[in-house]
Amino acid sequence: MDIVVIGGGQAGLSTGYYLSAEQREFVVLDQSDKVGYSWSSRYDSLTLFTPRMYSSLPGLPLEGDPWGYPTKDEMAAYLKQYQEKFAIPIQLETEVTKLTYQLGSFLVTTNKGTWLAKQIVVAAGPFQTPFIPQIAHSLSSEVFQVHTKDYNNPGMLPQQGEVLVIGGGNSGAQIALEIAQKRTVYLSVGHDIQYLPYRFLGRSLFWWYERVGLLRKSPESWVGRRFVKKKDPLYGFELRNAISNGRVKLLARTTDMSDKLIFFADGSSLVAGTIIWATGFRSDYPWLQIPEIFNDKQMIIHERGTTSIPGLYFVGLPWQSSRGSSLIGWVHRDAKYISHMISQYGDHYAIEDYGYEDLSSHGS
Repeated sequence: MDIVVIGGGQAGLSTGYYLSAEQREFVVLDQSDKVGYSWSSRYDSLTLFTPRMYSSLPGLPLEGDPWGYPTKDEMAAYLKQYQEKFAIPIQLETEVTKLTYQLGSFLVTTNKGTWLAKQIVVAAGPFQTPFIPQIAHSLSSEVFQVHTKDYNNPGMLPQQGEVLVIGGGNSGAQIALEIAQKRTVYLSVGHDIQYLPYRFLGRSLFWWYERVGLLRKSPESWVGRRFVKKKDPLYGFELRNAISNGRVKLLARTTDMSDKLIFFADGSSLVAGTIIWATGFRSDYPWLQIPEIFNDKQMIIHERGTTSIPGLYFVGLPWQSSRGSSLIGWVHRDAKYISHMISQYGDHYAIEDYGYEDLSSHGS
């Protein structure tokens, strides 16, 4: 295959859209059993904070109120519809276990055989592995623990004991709010929460972002340098109101744990029966066995998604080219750029340059 795209989420499908338009031979590999699984598998109440107007991929607008906010099931159905409409070739239930590079070609080893490709796009998403701090191991086995990746709804939680959500991002806030409808919930946050309205002067905040080009700013720009390390804001004031009326009790950063006792940075403590880890995800590429593209912190070295290895690209990385790079409504910009780079490279090389015999003779 000329091109293999690893990952069938919004980054992979956007890339497939542009590769199809340029009539390139490619396949998208995804380990899930259905298109859109990365959305459908999330917690039941997940709602995007970007309006439908800014939550679509190229060529197919989301149906419904353009200024309303889509649910996770709506997004899952949309990605499936998108793949079918544009006939993007995707092979499901295919887990990539190893990617190597030799003699100008790539070997993609999967649970369903091996692919030989001239070019690779890694569109597996910026964060793959749930992050849970080491202090979690100090908790009693009687404390129920769940990461947001595996959390579904409040009904799965034990009814006894206090509920503590650790992490103040949008997922932590949404989960704390839905639990607070039936019981008191504690929320541990390690930073000051910045609240932003959904709308300003009658228009979505994202309309204003587009107006001033905020989500197109590069990480090297003055704006990018200021925002690249900042915590994302919370959209809406529901959490602030819930904290004000006591339904959600705000706590300082979690510092330690022992048995059922949780300690916080301000010296306070809490005996918890349930902990929900809203501590995010970490990038993890154990199958990507090309050490040259990693720095000493195991982060990808790239320039706008292109790497030092000819023919190896990424789409969907945070701040790949701008603040919007990892957001569904803006990822297509990077996908379009990478498809252009692929075409430039593909115009000069052919997959027939090397065969399996060449690669196997070098111990791959």
